[in-house]
Amino acid sequence: MLESLKVKNLALIENCEIEFTKGLNILTGETGAGKSILLGSVNLALGARAEGDVIRSGADEALVELVFSSSQRTDAILKELDLPTDDVVLITRKITPSKSIYKINGETVISKQVKELASALIDIHGQHEHQSLLNTSRQLKMLDAFAKDDTESLLTDVAKAAKEYKETVEKLDEAKTLSEGRDREISLLEYELKEIEEADLKLGEDAEAEAEYKRLSSAEKLKESVSEALNLISDGNAGDAGSLLSRAIGALEKAASLDESAGALKDILAQAESLFGDFSLEAYKYCENLEYDPEEFDRLEKRLDTINSLKARFGRTIDDVLKYRDEKSEELERLKNLDEYLSKLTDEAASKKAEYVSLAGKLSEVRKNSAKVFEKELIKTLAGLNFSQVRFEVAISSDKERIASNGFDDIEFMISTNPGEPVKPVKNVASGGELSRIMLGIKTILAGVDDIDSLIFDEIDTGISGITAREVGKRLKELSAKHQVIAITHLAQIAALSDTHFVIEKNVEGGKTKTEISRMDVDQRLKELARLLGGDENSKAALDNARELINSL
Repeated sequence: MLESLKVKNLALIENCEIEFTKGLNILTGETGAGKSILLGSVNLALGARAEGDVIRSGADEALVELVFSSSQRTDAILKELDLPTDDVVLITRKITPSKSIYKINGETVISKQVKELASALIDIHGQHEHQSLLNTSRQLKMLDAFAKDDTESLLTDVAKAAKEYKETVEKLDEAKTLSEGRDREISLLEYELKEIEEADLKLGEDAEAEAEYKRLSSAEKLKESVSEALNLISDGNAGDAGSLLSRAIGALEKAASLDESAGALKDILAQAESLFGDFSLEAYKYCENLEYDPEEFDRLEKRLDTINSLKARFGRTIDDVLKYRDEKSEELERLKNLDEYLSKLTDEAASKKAEYVSLAGKLSEVRKNSAKVFEKELIKTLAGLNFSQVRFEVAISSDKERIASNGFDDIEFMISTNPGEPVKPVKNVASGGELSRIMLGIKTILAGVDDIDSLIFDEIDTGISGITAREVGKRLKELSAKHQVIAITHLAQIAALSDTHFVIEKNVEGGKTKTEISRMDVDQRLKELARLLGGDENSKAALDNARELINSL
């Protein structure tokens, strides 16, 4: 549910915060006090277009903040949007003259993400916000929700069948495209695969070959460098490192004969002499093995050319080339047996479509039967909402060639509110008040299955009074038993049914107009009801009338 609304510097609102409750929340106030601004602020937070003059005069920016209770459904949507979940869902919108910044649970988002989340949080029904009722796809969802026990499993099966059929058709289309140039494609694949097979690639051989190629191409330089090191150590001259080391050892032997502790020094150099000997042997062998072999060099060069050519065309690595080979081998096999493959896919597509049509047909029959019950219940509900001679029909058209996850039906809610007039699409009904009451009727009969927690109704009492107003109030009250309902009204008969009552007032302070909202206590509520009834809010008679109205409901 909507737990709170915070507004700063928006139109006539300087700073206000409202904490809503469960049940029926009623907002009242004098005409022009700012009730529409309050409703507009909710719409703004949820992605509605902001006009240029929406920021309060003298302020740099406006802010709207909504706090909703979280649920498994909202958590699932947040995860799909890759947004953080929390105990609440916090939506904010900061509006400046040049841009708007949206945030959900502290993360900056775009308006599309806000709208996607909002569809699971709240349904707003004001003069210009009848999306749910005017959208035929939403109407279809309403009918399916009404018959949820019968449609839920069918919808799952239909969606699965539609998906499987579309996937099979995609495969069939791909196969048909392949068949157009099959001979040329087979020839190309056979040539590529033969080239890869003849190369007889081994994983890792390119790295080994490149290392050996580099070694051979630098053989002379390598041999020269190693030979120089070898000569410095043991070229047979008295000045090489080996000779100098031998002389040092001889000197230490003499020292050891005079002092035994000097023998340790001699032993260290003896180890170095041994290492020099090992080095000389290994360096000699290394130089011997560096003999340049032109044939081997040429073989390596050609092998690397072959490997690099294949990698340039079929993959970044040998592993990629081999994977390409395996994939194309399978494709070649399909091409060679394409006629059989096409026939198999054609039969499979026909079977999948037949399965879809059968399931969608069952769903369509359920909808048609449920539509009759839905029509009767809604007409009965609307009769108590000042639609005494209303006609309502659910027009269902079916197209078996339409493959969709929700079946092949299109529906349109049709209504006539005047005797003698034909039914017309609900979207063509001009009155915002009528649309609100129609939606109230629908919401009333869907109360047990609708999964949107919070509902806002504005102008739901347009053009009604007396008994009709009381009936509208009763419907709102019934609806508030299973949903949080927030309603803006100017009728005492509706306001008297509130669980929580807020009053919106417009005051002038310091030469500036401000809209403020406050929650009424018992005495304040009586005074406001007295005002709505047209009496003096401070007179005993008016207060008694207000009290009597509450007690009579």
